[in-house]
Amino acid sequence: MEPRGIRNNNPGNLNYVGQAGAHNEQGDHGRFAVFSTAEAGLMALRGQLLRYHQRDGLDSISAIISKWAPPAENNTHEYIEGVAHALGVSPDTPLGNFSPHLMAGLMQAIIMMENGKNPHGSLIYQVAGLPAQENIT
Repeated sequence: MEPRGIRNNNPGNLNYVGQAGAHNEQGDHGRFAVFSTAEAGLMALRGQLLRYHQRDGLDSISAIISKWAPPAENNTHEYIEGVAHALGVSPDTPLGNFSPHLMAGLMQAIIMMENGKNPHGSLIYQVAGLPAQENIT
């Protein structure tokens, strides 16, 4: 069976908070958003990362992932280390502006941590804002 985030077209496993075009998961433990397409879920993931950076001023892997995957429900330290390793930075390195390359890297790393795989290939680069010729998987 596919991981929950892939089944829900929500590769970041965002909680449902009334996002446009999404609905709440069905079932007793339904709390995550379900998007109609993978692209919609990736756009929501990108949007949440931008809000954390622009609205909340979170500027390191440690700060972003501590909010994304709080210790009450995750092994946050392992999550931080995994994302930082994937991006080749230390957990507390200031990230600066969220370039399309940085955004694609963050999205890929989060998807891998959340789902154990990433079936979205070059769609991530497109959503992150990279030109087609740079969409290398």
